[in-house]
Amino acid sequence: MQTTRRQFVIGSLSAAAFSVPGLRLAHAADYPERPITFICPWPAGGTADVTMRALCSAASKELGQSVVVDNRAGASGMIGLKALANARPDGYTVGQIPISVTRFAQLGTVQLDPINDLSYIARVSGQTFGIAVRNDAPWKTLKDLVDDTKANPDKITYSTAGIGGATHVGMEEFAMAAGVKFRAIPYKGGSEALQGLLSSQVDVLADSSSWAPMVRAGKLRLLATWGAQRTSEFKDVPTLRESGYDVVVDAPNGIGAPKGLPSEIDNRLRAAFKVAADSKAFAEACARIDAPLMYLDGPDYAQYIRTTYDKETQLIARLKLKELLAKN
Repeated sequence: MQTTRRQFVIGSLSAAAFSVPGLRLAHAADYPERPITFICPWPAGGTADVTMRALCSAASKELGQSVVVDNRAGASGMIGLKALANARPDGYTVGQIPISVTRFAQLGTVQLDPINDLSYIARVSGQTFGIAVRNDAPWKTLKDLVDDTKANPDKITYSTAGIGGATHVGMEEFAMAAGVKFRAIPYKGGSEALQGLLSSQVDVLADSSSWAPMVRAGKLRLLATWGAQRTSEFKDVPTLRESGYDVVVDAPNGIGAPKGLPSEIDNRLRAAFKVAADSKAFAEACARIDAPLMYLDGPDYAQYIRTTYDKETQLIARLKLKELLAKN
């Protein structure tokens, strides 16, 4: 059937609607018109999930639409992040970006370019990592653990949220600095890694502060934290650096979207998540797990990603991570 002049004109006008700047701006001005999906690449109930839910709740009030958390755990956060990168860049799918993508992309464990495949909205908070053991463990101090591991190389096990992730790499950095060798047991996330310790499947836990409630309850003993300074809650626990090991790990959490986000929508999301990051609810959620607030706006966050990418190149070589992954 031949296209009529009327059909041609209507089709041409429809196509023009997507190319006329004024019409695109009018559409962006209505954003968001429906709920936004927030991909959390970690299991529900973990420390990242808890803080991200508080952040999303605060952001939804600013945006006037629900920000619904969708947990897609696995592969040290890379399954969820890959889903985020592959989503439509229309502002209706955002999510947490694990900083470990700057490492995994170079290791080849995720087919994703963190520099060019994502839009960066905000860096919001850091994490408090630590080494914890059960209260019936024989190690009262970090020195006890180091001494025992030196005497029994590759025998003492630790649970981690995944091979190549921040907890695994941080623990291996510490082991290298201490001249010891642990055996890593990977789990799908921090909550499962914690259960591995509580159920005696492993000897030690290396994680962000999933251990905090159990330490407060006296069920776990915290041997060291990994930040530049001692935490506000566990002031009696030394850092790795204070213990003589020059290792600092904070692995900040950030918010992003697929590459190609329209600038008007990008600006709207950056403004909303800045308000959310400054909210009392988010600050309280972070305080409960001793997570430091580390806000950066989108452009500065993108620069931080580029700098971290370069640092990870050196870390991969120093820890021989490619060889380590090949064995697992």
